[in-house]
Amino acid sequence: MDQETLIERTTNGIIKIIQEKNYQPGDRIPNEYELCGMLGVSRNTAREALRSLATSNVIEIRQGAGTFISEKMGIPDDPLGFSMIKDKNKLTRDLLQLRCVIEPPIAALAAQNATPQDIAKLEIALLEVEGQIAQHTRFAEKDRKFHAQIARCSGNLVVSNLIPIISEGVTVFSSVVGRQEYEQTLKSHRSIFEAIRDRHPMEAEQAMLFHLLYNMNRFRVGN
Repeated sequence: MDQETLIERTTNGIIKIIQEKNYQPGDRIPNEYELCGMLGVSRNTAREALRSLATSNVIEIRQGAGTFISEKMGIPDDPLGFSMIKDKNKLTRDLLQLRCVIEPPIAALAAQNATPQDIAKLEIALLEVEGQIAQHTRFAEKDRKFHAQIARCSGNLVVSNLIPIISEGVTVFSSVVGRQEYEQTLKSHRSIFEAIRDRHPMEAEQAMLFHLLYNMNRFRVGN
């Protein structure tokens, strides 16, 4: 058995352990030494397999603390290569168009399927956005978290894997438009959250669509 195949098999073995134990984002997994015993491999092999999983965003290695399941759950940071697209204005417009198609139905699904724990996390994300707005500071990072949590609230595994597209849409829009709309953002985010919390799918869908169309208009006016 060559070394590359051994590392690949070890990597797959670790993934199987993660799945069987149902580890969730933020959970700590067995350390190098424990994995060696569980998989019958050397520490060097276990270390290389863990590095591979860290590169793939499956796990996060924290020096001095251990190895944890990544919040990204194996989703690449830039799966569609958006960072290499030169024309950011067209990218912004195209992402907004796509978000208008996919995010309103996602918000409706969130209103139908979100668990109480999901909604609690969404409220935390909303409060973080509102906190940034209250200070009149840039809130793109918190905004990404809010929209990503809506996708998770949908309860749909495929939708959750669209989070990088949604997040990139938020990031690119913020960088291209620049000017912050604090009051309208506050209102629209609160409306989306309340519709999801109150289990009103149609209202959630409409609130999200209004939010995105408003942003589309801001982009057109500024460009």
